[in-house]
Amino acid sequence: MRRVLLVLVLLVAGCSSPADVRVEVEPTALADAAAHVKVSGLGSGDAVEIVAETADSAGKVWKAAATYKADGHGVVDLDRAAPTGGSYAGVDGMGLFWGMNSPDGDPEQQYYLPEVSDGLPRSVVRFSVRDEDGKTLATATQTRRFLNDGETNRTLTLAHDKVVGRVFLPKPDGQRHPGVLLLGGSEGGMSLTLTAALLAAYGFPSLTVAYFGEPGLPKTLKQIPLEYFETAAKLLAAQPSVDPRRMIALGVSRGAEASLLMAQDFPALIHGAVLYAPTSKVAPGFPDYLSKSWTLHGTPLAEDLIPVDRVSGPVLAVAGTADGVWQSAPAAQLITTELDAAHNRHPHKALIYPGAGHNVGTYPYVPQGTQFYESAAQHTAYLGGSRPVNAAAQADAWPQVLALLRAL
Repeated sequence: MRRVLLVLVLLVAGCSSPADVRVEVEPTALADAAAHVKVSGLGSGDAVEIVAETADSAGKVWKAAATYKADGHGVVDLDRAAPTGGSYAGVDGMGLFWGMNSPDGDPEQQYYLPEVSDGLPRSVVRFSVRDEDGKTLATATQTRRFLNDGETNRTLTLAHDKVVGRVFLPKPDGQRHPGVLLLGGSEGGMSLTLTAALLAAYGFPSLTVAYFGEPGLPKTLKQIPLEYFETAAKLLAAQPSVDPRRMIALGVSRGAEASLLMAQDFPALIHGAVLYAPTSKVAPGFPDYLSKSWTLHGTPLAEDLIPVDRVSGPVLAVAGTADGVWQSAPAAQLITTELDAAHNRHPHKALIYPGAGHNVGTYPYVPQGTQFYESAAQHTAYLGGSRPVNAAAQADAWPQVLALLRAL
């Protein structure tokens, strides 16, 4: 199918043979898609500034800008052109996306959350091309969505479902697909809602679950029963579009720890795991570090190496060598080594990104800093890495996660 390109044309006044300056970009795309922005109609060697702006959930306008020189054909192709200065460096077609900053606050403690329109998340990115005098030559917009047409979702409550979460289901096609249970980290709440929505857009029914930090749940990560996740997984498995033989857990940080525990302790229900910034052993409670984190059959789990001898599906561990929270890269490697030792017959590997921090997941091209305010702990956590390296890691790992799900 031919791509439909949004082309906005502005004629340069005062020229006997006016040049058309155009910004070419698809009008809509999924939030994890490369934008492929191209500006044409410039003069050879012309210097222009390209600005990208989008509003967040609080109405603040995030912005990135960089300057470029047009090639011999009067084109600036962001997939091929390195900026001469601005919000990012080097050739990176999505640098204007992950390089955006909020208008206030420390950019390294910021995390972009998209605006919500008619109850649905979306990002409307506006591109402006400006000449050296600051005059706007052309504009275009792209709406980046998190859900596909026909995708449905429902909020789960303790009173009705015995779990707090949100389930996203792709448009029915009469077939059953792999289901994904998503578990966030020590930030608490439902932090992976957008990831779950995107996975459903790709055809994978998904359920993101909160296990502390929401009304009716524990206030902190302390003695969380693994059976709580079992209840959520069974609810997802019961959906008509889910193949219960192909269920996987996807977790980030402490959620990766819980995901590996679920794959090990409930192998008939959870058939593998995607582990972002994982640990290979049971960590203590958070934020006091004095209590136990998890229980199984009412017994607190000891702070010991997590066995993997019962894991019944593929495992993908994603980590950065500059993780500022814990040693996730050695942990990821140890998990795959232990799976080898257990003669696990399913695909398993570690993706280790040199220089990346704790933010190696999940979907790419999101503006986010390298620090994070932990509300439960009342302090700022250093996550490590840098924006460019973390963004590159996300862009490389995310397609491999989708490929793993397709191969189930």
